[in-house]
Amino acid sequence: MADPTPSDDAASRPVSNGSSLHILDETALRFCQGLATRELRTRSETLESISKAFEPWLGDGLRTESVADAIAQPENDAHGNSSDATLSVEEDLLEIGEEVEEGRLLMQEQLPVLLRLSVQCPFSDVRERFTSLLEHLKMKTAKVPRRLYSGPSRFIPAQEWWKAYLRKQTFPEASKAVPSDDNNEKVQMLFIDAFLQNNRVDNITQIMGYHPQYLEAFLRTQQIMLRGDGPLPYDYRHYIGIMAAGRHQCSYLINAQIQEFVLSGGDRGWLQGLEYVPKKLADLYEINKILAHQPWLITKVHIEKLTKGSGWSLSELVHAIVILSHFHSLSSFVHGCGINPEIDHVNGHTFRPPSLSEDIDVLSSSPTPSPLQEGEVVILMEKMKKLTEEPQEGEASQEEMTKRFEKVESQTIELTSADVVAPTPQADILRFVDDSHFGYQDFAKRGEAADIPTFRVQDYSWEEHGYSLLNRLYPDMGTYLDEKFGITYELTYYTMGVLNGVDTSTLRRSIWNYIHCMFGIRHDDYDYGEVNQLLERSLKSYIKTVTCFPERTTRKDFDSFWRDFKYSEKVHVNLMVTEARMQAELLYALRALMRHMT
Repeated sequence: MADPTPSDDAASRPVSNGSSLHILDETALRFCQGLATRELRTRSETLESISKAFEPWLGDGLRTESVADAIAQPENDAHGNSSDATLSVEEDLLEIGEEVEEGRLLMQEQLPVLLRLSVQCPFSDVRERFTSLLEHLKMKTAKVPRRLYSGPSRFIPAQEWWKAYLRKQTFPEASKAVPSDDNNEKVQMLFIDAFLQNNRVDNITQIMGYHPQYLEAFLRTQQIMLRGDGPLPYDYRHYIGIMAAGRHQCSYLINAQIQEFVLSGGDRGWLQGLEYVPKKLADLYEINKILAHQPWLITKVHIEKLTKGSGWSLSELVHAIVILSHFHSLSSFVHGCGINPEIDHVNGHTFRPPSLSEDIDVLSSSPTPSPLQEGEVVILMEKMKKLTEEPQEGEASQEEMTKRFEKVESQTIELTSADVVAPTPQADILRFVDDSHFGYQDFAKRGEAADIPTFRVQDYSWEEHGYSLLNRLYPDMGTYLDEKFGITYELTYYTMGVLNGVDTSTLRRSIWNYIHCMFGIRHDDYDYGEVNQLLERSLKSYIKTVTCFPERTTRKDFDSFWRDFKYSEKVHVNLMVTEARMQAELLYALRALMRHMT
């Protein structure tokens, strides 16, 4: 089906902005895009152009107030009447006044962007120029924004994040950071790559920077998925991202994808809500809802409805499914790591001056972390060592292995607290959500097991089935995702808390398979008895929340598990949730596609 052409009428309709979303036009979004280049000369020219745009605010140049005064006091003739010439001047001044006001509003919208770039741009010339420009504007009594958060996460103290891998040459705040090593150099290059791709080093990228090998694969995969060759139009890709993020009330991702949607030339009328999008796109919502919460419900019937009734080709549908699962799982990462709003997004900055008792991070003041201890880590390491070194008493039968899986599966039900109330979706998010009450239900409660049996990996696996089918319908994407899954699963620095030289393979396998268990996926060759031996209750509770109800995640949840582990290790848990969840959704969807094709 051809991509619908945005209508003039729809494009001109106003878009009501809620409390957490702010929609800029394409001109405003492209204002600083010329800075996303490695060429110093090009950046310098762009910086000069931007500085000139602010000159009326910095000197005695044209001001809106002076124009208004001139219009209010026209010259009169000898009889006290305005002459035709004066009327002409008045009209000209009115026109100029309108242009100046439009320019003033544009500049006002750019101030938070300048603030972000003055802090987070990986190029020092940009940071220094915009820091100076904002200071000059402040001296001229212009209202200059300030950021509300000092770091990318409200769960990780800013000082811990800075010293993890940054150095002074990258961000001004990192002056107290430890000297950079080779790993840090890798992070710097990845931050530059991210900036060139997105004109920002967003907070997700900064937190993923704890694990540069993963970040590299993530950036490459997302870039190809959203901006590379593929069957879907670019505006469809970003709107599908909005739809997916809406299922978990992830305003962070919705904001980001709205900007990308506008930059791709998308019809702004669609941003009024799902009822304004083409039928083809609206019909995708059913599998969006199912994949996000109960992917085991998807069948070949859903595939047939879209391919036969809504005009989706198989390649388009596979591309859409990859995007949906990507943003569902990325919503888990955003909520699970407490990602703060971008500085230039709503709730990331304020124009009001700080009070005497208020300092940065007033909304999320992170506690100073206590020194790490060995106790909890040593206990876990001994359990892991016992599993790998001590022979088991005889090999468990298949019946016993099944019982152990079912025990872990049923125990996950107990981890859902009845006291936890799901947050109420905001109106500006609800316009991208249909059937908001549909959510995760424990697989063990699915009803008749014969109707929806456990998904056995030996019958349909990513390695032997999903990977090849995805590559066939969406060339190379299976390869990129396979690399990302593998990096996440195998990622290790042979450390655990303050200890070094630790083999964490059994722990990583337990976490990955436990996440799959919550989606009814069983690895037949795995002894699920290891899950209860290695994963304490607080960790299992956190994993379930981030996997199944990410919008409910709190800092208390984040702080409750692995108190003696590093923040980078907690981020790794979130990466495993992100990738294991995405793989689970893809397994169910690709199996349904295969059954439809056969």
